[in-house]
Amino acid sequence: MLNYTKILCAFEFDEHATTALLLASALAKESNATLYLLHIAKVPTADMDVPLPFDADPRWEHEARAKLGAIAAENLGSEVRYQIEVRSGLPAADIVRAADDLGADLIVMASHGRSGLAHFLMGSVTEHVIREASCPVLIIRPGLASSKKNPP
Repeated sequence: MLNYTKILCAFEFDEHATTALLLASALAKESNATLYLLHIAKVPTADMDVPLPFDADPRWEHEARAKLGAIAAENLGSEVRYQIEVRSGLPAADIVRAADDLGADLIVMASHGRSGLAHFLMGSVTEHVIREASCPVLIIRPGLASSKKNPP
C-alpha cells in the first residue's frame, strides 16, 4: 500500500497532462491522498526573448482555474479529494516551490519528450523538477496517452 497523503499533479493544458492526471488520481484514490492539481501560468521575465517583462495578469490565473475546474470535474469524480492550485511564474521553479509549500509526498507530471536542439534551446522543466524536488517525481512519457486508455 502506498503512503502518500498529498500528491501534486503539475498540469499543462495538453493531452499528456490528462494522462498524468488520471494516473495521479488513481494513486490518490489508492492511498486516500489529497490531489493538488497545479498549473503555472508562465510569466515572461527580463531574461526571456520578449521586449519588456510584465507582471502576472490575474485573468490568466482565473482562466486557468476555470479550465482546471472543468477538467477535474470531467476526470476525477467524487472519489478523489482534490484542490486546484494556480500560480503565475516560471514552471520549473514554481512546481518545486508549490510542492514544498504544500508538503507534497509525490509530484506527477508529463514530459514533452523534446530532444536534440529543441531540448537544448528550451531546457527541460521536467529535468529541473527531478533535480530540485524534495520528494519523488513520477514522469509520464509522451506516447503513453495514445497507447493506454486507462492508468494502472
